[in-house]
Amino acid sequence: AQAKSKQAILAAQRRGEDVETSKKWAAGQNKQHFITKNTAKLDRETEELHHDRVSLEVGKVIQQGRQSKGLTQKDLATKINEKPQVIADYESGRAIPNNQVMGKIERAIGLKLRGKDTQQLQ
Repeated sequence: AQAKSKQAILAAQRRGEDVETSKKWAAGQNKQHFITKNTAKLDRETEELHHDRVSLEVGKVIQQGRQSKGLTQKDLATKINEKPQVIADYESGRAIPNNQVMGKIERAIGLKLRGKDTQQLQ
C-alpha cells in the first residue's frame, strides 16, 4: 500500500516495515519552467531592449514653441485633447513618441518635430 501522509509513514516505520520514500521534483509548487545553462547564456548575450524616448531636443522645441505662443502645458494639452502629463512627458523626454500626438503638437505650436530637421512651419 502507498501511504501518503507523514503520520502513516511514521507509523509504518515504528512497526518496522520497510519504507521507501521518494521526493518529487518541485512537487506541490508552481514551477513549470526551469532555467538551463543555455537560457542563462542567452540572457547574457542578448542586448537590453527598451523603448525609444523623445529626445531632449524635441522636448525643448515643444517647450519653446509653446512658450512663444503664450501657452501653458495645460493650455496646450487642452488644445490637442490630451492630458497635461502627456505634454510634460514630451517636454522632459520621458514620453514614447506617438505620431498622432506629435502631429497634434506640431499643428498646435506651428513647429516641425519629426523628420530630418526640426524647424518652423510656414
